[in-house]
Amino acid sequence: MGKTFQYRETLEDTALSEMFSTIYRHRVPGLIEITRDDVVKRIYINEGNVVHATSTDRADRLGAHLYRVGKLSRKQLVDTMRNREESGKRHGQLLIEDGLLSPGELYDAIRGQMESIVWSVFSWQRGEVTFRIGEFNEPMIKIHLPMRQVIVRGIKQVPDTKSLVQRLGRKGTIFRPSYTTEDLIEVALDAQEYQLLCLVDGKRRLYDTCTDGPFKVSENARLLYAYRILNLIEKVEDGGKGTGTVMIRYKTESV
Repeated sequence: MGKTFQYRETLEDTALSEMFSTIYRHRVPGLIEITRDDVVKRIYINEGNVVHATSTDRADRLGAHLYRVGKLSRKQLVDTMRNREESGKRHGQLLIEDGLLSPGELYDAIRGQMESIVWSVFSWQRGEVTFRIGEFNEPMIKIHLPMRQVIVRGIKQVPDTKSLVQRLGRKGTIFRPSYTTEDLIEVALDAQEYQLLCLVDGKRRLYDTCTDGPFKVSENARLLYAYRILNLIEKVEDGGKGTGTVMIRYKTESV
């Protein structure tokens, strides 16, 4: 793909979910590259979907993923990796030839591996992100993860809830719904996630929505942030001065 520079940011300055949301709004194809220390993870975007992901981290390799999820034993992993070095064949090809996985099972495994790479970068709290616009033609097995679903799932992996809630507003901040039925279907919220969304009515305070929601307070806060990023809700009032920012106390699960 072309090397035209488009965007560069750090995770310390801008949340990855916000970068993903910006890319989604513009509907441009390209490559997101996230670098931390000596690890580089690459996420390919096309037509509003994540279509491929790679990583230089050994723990993200296909064999390591299959072993981690119980699809390969330790001996099978060692044997196939040795065969790969001796034959020069791709690991997936050997897994099929050795009868360890069917082509369909291999596709599911590769999809799971790529999803694992994508979710993992949302837990990174430091690193450099670059995004380059362009089409990519190199051979790859494509998956199709809708970007808005990726954002919701990714935000649920973020360990630092406090930083997300601070971006939402104060205890008294009020949001109202701003979604369509088409939005709900595309984002694919489950019943409880939709239940939380329905608490946003243009009257209830952020504090109350976090405490009254169907999940733990920290998870409610993460999801509300995701809804805000995806424009499913919009701010009506900022809570005014002196109301304080929302604080999450993990031991008591109160805000």
